[in-house]
Amino acid sequence: MPQIPEKIHELTVGQLAARSGAAVSALHFYESKGLISSRRTSGNQRRYTRDTLRRVAFVRAAQRVGIPLATIRDALAELPEERTPTHEDWSRLSEAWRAELDERIQQLNRLRDHLTDCIGCGCLSLDTCVLSNPDDVFGERLTGSRLMVEQGGGGRKVRGADRGKRQG
Repeated sequence: MPQIPEKIHELTVGQLAARSGAAVSALHFYESKGLISSRRTSGNQRRYTRDTLRRVAFVRAAQRVGIPLATIRDALAELPEERTPTHEDWSRLSEAWRAELDERIQQLNRLRDHLTDCIGCGCLSLDTCVLSNPDDVFGERLTGSRLMVEQGGGGRKVRGADRGKRQG
């Protein structure tokens, strides 16, 4: 039986995009960030080995759960001889990423809870407004939600929640 040349097992960027579901521009971006690699033909066209499909799937799955590309790149670089990630690799890495994701979820829950407290208040100087005014910094210096100084007319007029009070 004749041996099939290695080049037949390579994919063009269009084939890789079609099979992986990633846009060509995303594949070029992944390559520029060191997540995948290709060889160039004599006509300077990219050619990817078939195992690049698994690397792209690995990258996209990690991105979907919020892992930054730099972290994904570092994880792929730790694999021996830059081999394709296996199920065991994913299990090990996902376990390491779990604590980071749990912390992000807790932060988002706290943000959501504080956002609910602020909706509609409009003040931004309440002690409880931890989103825009932590520790009521503005409340110590100013009154109202915001102060806008208008120039002209010989004096300073301050507009804001204090409803037109003049300050000198």
